[in-house]
Amino acid sequence: MTPNRPYLLRAFYEWIVDNNLTPYLVVDATLPGVKVPLQHVQNGQIVLNINPSAVGNLLLGNDAVTFNARFGGSPFALYIPQRAVLAIYARENGAGTMFTAEEDDDELLAEELLDDEAEPVVAQTETPEPTEPDDKPKRPSHLRVIK
Repeated sequence: MTPNRPYLLRAFYEWIVDNNLTPYLVVDATLPGVKVPLQHVQNGQIVLNINPSAVGNLLLGNDAVTFNARFGGSPFALYIPQRAVLAIYARENGAGTMFTAEEDDDELLAEELLDDEAEPVVAQTETPEPTEPDDKPKRPSHLRVIK
C-alpha cells in the first residue's frame, strides 16, 4: 500500500484551516532533499506557518510538500519530502498529529516495494551441498513466496 502520511497530512491541514486556526508544520531539516532556509533551523528542525495567507502555491503532494514563502522579506521556494514532515498542529491550541518512526519505516518499505517493479519477493531456503560434482549448479529445491 502507499504511505498514509500524505493523506493524514492533508486531512489535518484541512481540519485545522476549516476551524480558522493556523497550521504549523514541523520539519526535520537534516534529511536529504529538504530545502528550507537554514538560518531558521534550530536543533535540526524548522517550524513553518503554512496558513493559506502566509504561503503561496502550497501543494501537499504524495511525495513532498512544496510552497513559496518569505523569510525576512526574501522569497524562498521550499521543498519538503513527506518523510521529513514530523508533525502538523494548530498554533492556537496544539491540536494536530505527530508522525512516528514506525510510519517512516512503513513509508520506506512501501517505496522499496514500488521500486522493485512488481517483481515477486522470494525467500530461499538453504541449499544442500552437492554430493557429486556437476557442470550445472543446482537450484534450491524449495521456494516460498512472501507477500
